[in-house]
Amino acid sequence: MARRRRRFKFVDIAQQVVGGFLLAGSFVVTEEVWTLAANMDTPNGVVIAAIVLAIGYGTLYRADDEHDPDSERDVAGVPARFLSSIGVAFGSVVIPAFVFDAPETFLVETPAEERL
Repeated sequence: MARRRRRFKFVDIAQQVVGGFLLAGSFVVTEEVWTLAANMDTPNGVVIAAIVLAIGYGTLYRADDEHDPDSERDVAGVPARFLSSIGVAFGSVVIPAFVFDAPETFLVETPAEERL
């Protein structure tokens, strides 16, 4: 029996947001994370972002055989499900960081223009 393809829906984004915030929330507000970030330079940040993108793509389309990137809706050639996952991954870090004012709390010795 052929499986019916499951469409990407709003409920999928909601599930991603809840999971992303639950997982990232406890790490974003720790001093260790901000000390590590303060000691990183641009190449380190680029490598970390590339790792996040690779893991995200791998878990969605290589480890899970239910999703086919060629059959999903896309934006500029990139699957919408992947874009939303990456948006949630980065957003679930950025939003709590600023809501809890983490840069101001942990990077007090760093000039304001460098904190971002």
